[in-house]
Amino acid sequence: MSIPIHADAIDIESQDIHIRSNSILEASPDTSAQQVEYRYLTFESLIPLHPILPQNTQGEIPPCPKLTDYDNPYAWSLPRKNLMTYLSCSVNITAAYAAGSYASPAFELTAKWGISNVAYNVGITVFTLGFGIAPMVLAPFSEINGRRPVFIATGILFVICQLCCALTESYGGMLAARLFLGVGGSCFSTMVGGILADVWVTADRNTPMVLFTGATLFGTGLGPLVSGAVAQRISYRWVFYIQVITSGVLVSLVTIFFKETRGSIILSRKAKLLNKWYEQLEAAGAIGVSDESEDGEKGQICCRIRWKVKADEDRASLARMIAVSLYRPIHMLFTESVVFWFSLWVGFAWAVLYLTFGAVPLVFQVNHGFTVEQTGFIFASMCVAAVLSTVLSIYQEKWAVKHYPVKINGSPEGRLLFTCVEGGFMPVGIFIFGWTCYSSIHWIVPAFGIGVATIGIFSIYLASFNYTADVYHIYASSALAGTGLVRNLLGGSFPLITVQMFRSMGFQAASSLLGAIGAILTLVPWVLAFYGPKIRARSKIASSLT
Repeated sequence: MSIPIHADAIDIESQDIHIRSNSILEASPDTSAQQVEYRYLTFESLIPLHPILPQNTQGEIPPCPKLTDYDNPYAWSLPRKNLMTYLSCSVNITAAYAAGSYASPAFELTAKWGISNVAYNVGITVFTLGFGIAPMVLAPFSEINGRRPVFIATGILFVICQLCCALTESYGGMLAARLFLGVGGSCFSTMVGGILADVWVTADRNTPMVLFTGATLFGTGLGPLVSGAVAQRISYRWVFYIQVITSGVLVSLVTIFFKETRGSIILSRKAKLLNKWYEQLEAAGAIGVSDESEDGEKGQICCRIRWKVKADEDRASLARMIAVSLYRPIHMLFTESVVFWFSLWVGFAWAVLYLTFGAVPLVFQVNHGFTVEQTGFIFASMCVAAVLSTVLSIYQEKWAVKHYPVKINGSPEGRLLFTCVEGGFMPVGIFIFGWTCYSSIHWIVPAFGIGVATIGIFSIYLASFNYTADVYHIYASSALAGTGLVRNLLGGSFPLITVQMFRSMGFQAASSLLGAIGAILTLVPWVLAFYGPKIRARSKIASSLT
């Protein structure tokens, strides 16, 4: 699965809502009425909540609305932030799981439909296609309607498509279901980065982002690990029924517990609620509202006040937003050298990850006579490596910030120092896998190589998020969308050529070629670590933001 990272992947743009509160006067449409004072609402705005009533007021005064549900997500309690993080990472696991689980029942479905393995693996390609492109269209909808409704709607689509995969009797039906399954699962991955950026400030965001990355790789390995046993012992349909059950439960939990995190949407809803209450007060006879200090003294009296949100005024039309969401990532991909080389690096890493869906069954069945279930167990090394990388990344970041705060926090390149070393684990793991895949060598050695390569892929994926966000700030969403598109296209393409490449070139030669390409691309973080400031200075976007 890919973890495309689309325009909402790290939504730095949501921070634009923190603007200075100011007000303007506009004439009321009713010229006989008092003027209405319009103010821009922010999370720091002082809101008048005490109605001023004449002595002869009669009738019921509407109570003040509950505004605690509209607090700044950065100010949420730690348990609430953790709940949102764990819930988001859990659904991300199901999206990653769906990518790898599809490969396991190949032996049964190719015989059922009379198709080749290449044709069957098109189901992985169309999944990644929907996964990579859909976020570019869905991102504007989340900016207008919020993350929660888009998250729930795509989650429901994801569950329905899993059910369709289980019930379909035709190859064409499976491809159609897989395409829309990728569309539905895309927000489970790409939107999570934006959600984490909504609720965690930059200084506290490393651990949540590490958990997100770990969930992605853990789910990718868990798919074939579980589905291999299910496909061999029960039926291919239960490969998908299990996902219907698990994803259905998680989407239900999202519907119940997930709260809106996008700041501009929260402010818009808060402004509408306050304006409606002010109208009710005026209808009940109130002549205005006032502030009140901590000691209970009345503050400034406001006769007629209404709130509006700057982000609502600056927002373009839906068509314009979709056009920009499609154009800007592609433009940055080919005009920004940082985006291009990072996309190529992480795209190749993702291709290697997806390549294992075809290479592992082939190598271990030919060399060691493994069954489908046994080859699935090899992917446990990927799950273990994902857990180890998660723990390592959390603690090494804390250690670096404690001992070298200036180097780590002083520039974006400081975050690449660990990746310069750990990114090299990917080609090393590929070489171990390729040079030890002989029947005379114990199967655990090439399985170990897969785990080592996963550690490198983890570091590369995490670095692409952090460095891009640090360099491009409000344009990070677009830059990551371009990176996610390349990652999905390469990841979805490699399963189509894996078996032919390994059979025609030989297991060792094919692995050596991939390892050599990975080793060359490992130079990317080293170049940025030494020359990153000069490269950023030549970028019109990065230099202007700096």
